[in-house]
Amino acid sequence: MFLDHYELTMAEGYFLTGRENSSANFDYFFRKNPFGSGFTVFAGLQDLVEMIQDFNFDSYAIDYLYKGGFRDSFIEYLRGFSFRGNLYAPKEGEVVFPEEPILRVEGTLIETQLLETLILNTLNFQSLIATKASRLRHSAGDRGLMDFGMRRAQGWGAIHASRAAVIGGVDSTSNVLSAFLYDMISSGTQAHSWIQSFDDELTAFRKFTETHPNNSVLLVDTYDTLKSGVPHAIVVAKEMEARGQKLLAIRLDSGDLAYISKSARKMLDEAGLNDVKILASNQLDEFLINSLVQQNAPIDGFGVGTSLITGQKDAALDGVYKLSLVDNRPTIKLSEDISKMTLPGKKKIVRYFDESNKFYADAIVLVEENENEIDSVFHPQHANKKSSLKGLKREVLTSKVIENGKVLVGEKTINEISAYRKFRISQLPDEHKRFEFPHIYKVGLSNDLLKMRDQLFTEFNQKG
Repeated sequence: MFLDHYELTMAEGYFLTGRENSSANFDYFFRKNPFGSGFTVFAGLQDLVEMIQDFNFDSYAIDYLYKGGFRDSFIEYLRGFSFRGNLYAPKEGEVVFPEEPILRVEGTLIETQLLETLILNTLNFQSLIATKASRLRHSAGDRGLMDFGMRRAQGWGAIHASRAAVIGGVDSTSNVLSAFLYDMISSGTQAHSWIQSFDDELTAFRKFTETHPNNSVLLVDTYDTLKSGVPHAIVVAKEMEARGQKLLAIRLDSGDLAYISKSARKMLDEAGLNDVKILASNQLDEFLINSLVQQNAPIDGFGVGTSLITGQKDAALDGVYKLSLVDNRPTIKLSEDISKMTLPGKKKIVRYFDESNKFYADAIVLVEENENEIDSVFHPQHANKKSSLKGLKREVLTSKVIENGKVLVGEKTINEISAYRKFRISQLPDEHKRFEFPHIYKVGLSNDLLKMRDQLFTEFNQKG
């Protein structure tokens, strides 16, 4: 029952009008990259496939629907419901762009309609967070990057958010449940409450390193970072050395992180503690991290919370789910704004690469078209603009993931998905990765698809 009420209302209407076996094709796509980004990281597919496999109406759901005023015959139909259609998608972790039919769902009208909310909820959210994480990774470079956002997340959304964060480039998460569910690394240090619970800071540090001798990170800003915290951390680090142990790091959680980290690094180095790392947290985002890196702040790792886990400053990815074919009849949603018109028919995404094996352009083409015979693509809103694709290497991004309700692809680990994301981003030209005014990536339509769209537009206008 993870769906909007109107999915049931429409499904009941299809059933009662004898259309339960009518075929349909829906596309999932989004209209704008989040965060002003030049791209989006596709995430959530593996979770979605698993949930589709479990999407049915058990006895509790059936009892509830009987109380909701739905027709008995329709409810009995739902008792045996499962998804028996087909699903096409790129690999999870793929770099994708606006207007592309990322997910294509084939099946009956009822089964494809009932999946709408589940698809939108899962892919919109995880793709949003994975894209945010990739931006943080871009700023952090090779430095450590940790998800500290669980306490600021929108409830249980933290589970999927932490997963998506790792796909997008985060190394570890404070979210123990997500780490358990998805075989990720969980990590954490200590809170100010640990320090405050002892009579003095030095004792708090000593007790923590005694109980955690192999992975101690000391939070040094409870009272005074440079006058108290760092000096006490140095005392404890020297005591650890005498025991044959090493302090792993100190953590900064307030103040001018560039200035304080430089001062702390100097103090640690003068004490011969060159191996002790400096971690930083406190309301970080990709812009602040980028600024710290540009200031040569000697910070080895960043813990990012609110901005990552909530997808600031975009609350959602504007993904939509639109019907493009019913009973083999192409269909279209019209709008006075041509950018809001949908694309008819069954489609696939073809990616083209330049001589350096970098992304050059993506083409949205009808599934029956031979991508090797397509030499140019047309601008979706300005058909007089086109780009030549002659001689370019090409790759079809969308492949069948579910066939007749059965999953065709094996599960990937989170690290495998993240590695694929890293590889694909390395193939994206730098001008699309910048934070300010990124270059718009070329996404065009094949000539056949453009003609189909324009023909339907003309027909519907003539009907009045």
